[in-house]
Amino acid sequence: MDKIRAMITGIQGYVPEYRLTNKELEKLVETNDEWITSRTGIKERRILKGENQGTSVMGIEAVKGLLEKTNTDPLDIELIICATVTPDMPFPATANIIADKVGAKNSYSFDVSAACSGFLYALQLGSQFIQSGTHKKVIVVGADKMSSIVDYQDRTTCILFGDGAGAVLLEPTTEEFGVMDAILKADGSGEPYLHMKAGGSRRPASHETIDAREHYAYQEGSTVFKFAVTNMADVSAEVMERNGLQGEDIAWLVPHQANKRIIDATANRMGVGPEKVMMNIERYGNTTAATIPLCLWDYEKQLHKGDNLILAAFGGGFTWGAIYVKWALDPK
Repeated sequence: MDKIRAMITGIQGYVPEYRLTNKELEKLVETNDEWITSRTGIKERRILKGENQGTSVMGIEAVKGLLEKTNTDPLDIELIICATVTPDMPFPATANIIADKVGAKNSYSFDVSAACSGFLYALQLGSQFIQSGTHKKVIVVGADKMSSIVDYQDRTTCILFGDGAGAVLLEPTTEEFGVMDAILKADGSGEPYLHMKAGGSRRPASHETIDAREHYAYQEGSTVFKFAVTNMADVSAEVMERNGLQGEDIAWLVPHQANKRIIDATANRMGVGPEKVMMNIERYGNTTAATIPLCLWDYEKQLHKGDNLILAAFGGGFTWGAIYVKWALDPK
């Protein structure tokens, strides 16, 4: 029996209209455009505005666009997985809300939380449902409203993050395309360096936690940078070596968009030139679980059937990983 693989048969993204520029941030905190750009590569980020606008709003738009683009009946979707660290609420899952609003009445759905590596975790998980032969159509969403947990009084973190969503449709194939291999890692000892102090069961919301501004993303930038540079580069090189790939075999590195210096270090370790690196950090900033699908969406017209892609990420937890994908579609 031929081996079943999960191939990406559609990709769609969504970003809010509002642009928060570096110039605008200069009015909020002590920073400037040159400082932000030189250290991160970010020029602007998109922000979801309005009352009662949660992460699901962006996920819904991405999935609706994906269904329309691929001419897929929402009733044919069997499973929706949403990677996010900014769910609309603790429960129900954001994926449940998305499934309901797009009309995927025959699907079940759940969220995955792995910070900036969330999309990779969810993609590998969704692929395994396809590979098992039990599912024919699975949607994987990466979506985060980081503006909801960013402290706009903290100049070290507020410059980094934006809001957005991306979604892919996974379907089975017996050809040599799709998700070929994955290496996913985690190390919980990284908790002190990148986390949100309050709002969970350990420190529920109280006057004390709110007054102490503990309901925002916190990171020790230099420590996270060192871990990210080493681990994201190492795991990318490892998945290449395991599959007999050299730098010249890679069509695209699709890296998590956290920091241009981390991306450059990963590309250098892989032996991949800058012309093969997907980059949109200057326009969107770090959208956490949405960065990788947004890159695929932005570069979709430059992708060709048979292209070798390495998807790589590093996130809070710590979590990190790399997935080798052989692209299954030619540009339309």
